[in-house]
Amino acid sequence: MNEYISPPEEFFLKDAVTLAPALLGCLLRRDTPDGLITGIIVETESYTEDDPASHAFGGRTDRNWPMFEKGGMAYVYLIYGIHNCFNVTSGMENSGEAVLIRALQPVEGIGLMKKNRMIGRMTDLCSGPGKLCQALSINRSLSGISLMNGEIQIQMPCFSEELDIVRTKRVGITKAAGLPRRFLIKNSKWVSNRA
Repeated sequence: MNEYISPPEEFFLKDAVTLAPALLGCLLRRDTPDGLITGIIVETESYTEDDPASHAFGGRTDRNWPMFEKGGMAYVYLIYGIHNCFNVTSGMENSGEAVLIRALQPVEGIGLMKKNRMIGRMTDLCSGPGKLCQALSINRSLSGISLMNGEIQIQMPCFSEELDIVRTKRVGITKAAGLPRRFLIKNSKWVSNRA
């Protein structure tokens, strides 16, 4: 298995459309009181301030403020009143950008993931933004924390390999649905919605 390291701060300062595919193959690491949970990022979507589907489209609010900070923070929000969604903020301060992490390939803490999700099927553990937040115990209290050295971290592989990345339109939205801002590792069995 590849080894992972913390990326330099500059890694997160890319615009969201550039950062989204760069996050594929990176490790999402979550330290919980019950133990360590990790997964490899296999699917992402990018959102920018000029995008009608983005929470930043209407400007800075009490909910979306992490999107307007310098890249490298968690932005966690609730959809449908029940599902948390985890995003990695990107770009420079005031840019209003983030990358939604849509799916993970589970690596460590699989027993904890199964307990948190109350299911046993591996491919269902983190195959969607709400599922992965439940599996990793990520909630809105973590919105705004640094992803460099906090409870949640993004780590990049020490040895980069060439990934076969597919770029498609986003799923589960109605506004600007045709924009090709969803990225996934081709043929991954862990993604939320096969392209």
